[in-house]
Amino acid sequence: MEMHQVRYFLATVSELNFTKAADKCNVTQPSLTRAIKQLEDELGGDLFRRERPHAQLTELGQRMYPLMKQCYESALGARSLASAIKSGEVGALKLALSRTINLELLTSHLIELNSLFTRLEVKLLRGTAPEIIELLKSGEAELAVAGDLGDGWERLDRWPLFTEEFGLIVNAKHRLASRSAIDVDELRQERWLRRAYCEHAEKAASLIRSHNLDVDHGHELTSERDLITLLESDLGIAFAPRSACPETLKQAPVNGVELRRTVYLYGVAGRERTAVASAVLKMLRAADWSRYSN
Repeated sequence: MEMHQVRYFLATVSELNFTKAADKCNVTQPSLTRAIKQLEDELGGDLFRRERPHAQLTELGQRMYPLMKQCYESALGARSLASAIKSGEVGALKLALSRTINLELLTSHLIELNSLFTRLEVKLLRGTAPEIIELLKSGEAELAVAGDLGDGWERLDRWPLFTEEFGLIVNAKHRLASRSAIDVDELRQERWLRRAYCEHAEKAASLIRSHNLDVDHGHELTSERDLITLLESDLGIAFAPRSACPETLKQAPVNGVELRRTVYLYGVAGRERTAVASAVLKMLRAADWSRYSN
């Protein structure tokens, strides 16, 4: 089945006249008739009853009409989309983010990207470190922003964006909220909110335990959004990176408890990137991250 045959069929349905349909398609009437006959041979039956001067759809033609109309419109849509992508009008970005990455880190860049591609389509994927590696391996994600993913896959390209300190995050009305720094002994009666999804979760927990603090009997969470909700409800405290702290909460360093993380932009070495991914890569690498860096 050729697309020009489908187009001729749809024009004939619209005009119910072979001559008018041929004029509409800018072809001769014999050419249109021959194409429709070839289509009928392929489908195994007549699509029209030839009743001059009009043509009427047969039962087969009536059943085929919505299917062919959908097929033709899908083909036109695909052709239009391909043309828009080729011209740079449409861009698609598949971006993976660690569960510890606050989307606010990227919103200004997405806004700028949206001005460059008038029909930008972004797919955001969340995952743990192993999940993000799998998303990159499979091609489900072109780029990723996360903490240290390790050296388990040799094809990972990575560019450091910024390095930040961990600190204690508390509710704005918490008794420690006004402190510029906090002593370990002040935390012995506090309930901890554990970020089990963090790339540095075990390292952070071990560090806190080394000061004889009970980090194992608090609340264990699986998303940054849940962490913020519980902190805003004053249901515990958390040891987290600076960029994880929204303006509604307070953060301060803990004396003697030091931990840093580097946030990286990841790609796949040797894999061709779309125009959008290339733009994002340049944009994020050139950005000023000093607000988060220490």
